[in-house]
Amino acid sequence: MSLYAIGDLHLHFASELKAPGQLTDPVWRGHEERFLANCRALVRAEDTLVLAGDHSWGKNPEQAGPDLDFIAALPGRKILLRGNHDMFWDAKKTAALNGRYAGRLFFLQNNYCAYSDTALVGTKGFTFEGPFYLDRRRRIVGWDEREAARAEKLVARELERLRLSFEAARSDGYRRFVVFLHYPPTNILEEASGFTAMAEEYGAQQVVYAHCHGESRFHNSLEGLHRGVSYSLVSGDFLRWMPKRILD
Repeated sequence: MSLYAIGDLHLHFASELKAPGQLTDPVWRGHEERFLANCRALVRAEDTLVLAGDHSWGKNPEQAGPDLDFIAALPGRKILLRGNHDMFWDAKKTAALNGRYAGRLFFLQNNYCAYSDTALVGTKGFTFEGPFYLDRRRRIVGWDEREAARAEKLVARELERLRLSFEAARSDGYRRFVVFLHYPPTNILEEASGFTAMAEEYGAQQVVYAHCHGESRFHNSLEGLHRGVSYSLVSGDFLRWMPKRILD
């Protein structure tokens, strides 16, 4: 039994493609078929696959339906995290999605999922991505204050949701955790954040995140071991559509 993760599939079987990079970057050409082949070769029926957000360009459950059916047909148990482009997923209707796809998909939001003796917890997360203003020596001299204030509110909301996930698992007796975020846990200016602090507070083994796709963004956040927690990027194009093994 193994736990795998990948994010940013950006499927669009029944909706309009919106990302110019998917039209021009060779890594996106036929990525659905390559991803499917990789999953069939790697993931077994007893394994768990976490998809770390940005599943579909569909604006509503009907448009996203074929994309979710594609994911549901993959081998193993599938757990989905909400991404910033997942317009079909209203955070307040997570229970309805779990009811609709019961036995096929599990939507991770204000809840948790068990993997052996480990609780898989998570939320979309958020990081302030700018714009940042640099001087001639490329030192930060300012940023968009309105967007920074908005980001602060979104981060607080997502931290509350992550704590709900942790507490739901802990109340059921779990003491081992893997954290899944869609956004990276820090932005390019940060060495720590509320998300890294919470991971440390609960003694999480790992933090797994996506969202950073396109080669210029692959190394925008933490990677490897930091303060006792291991950090991994699992964006699909970063992994070349091969799910990453997280736990055995």
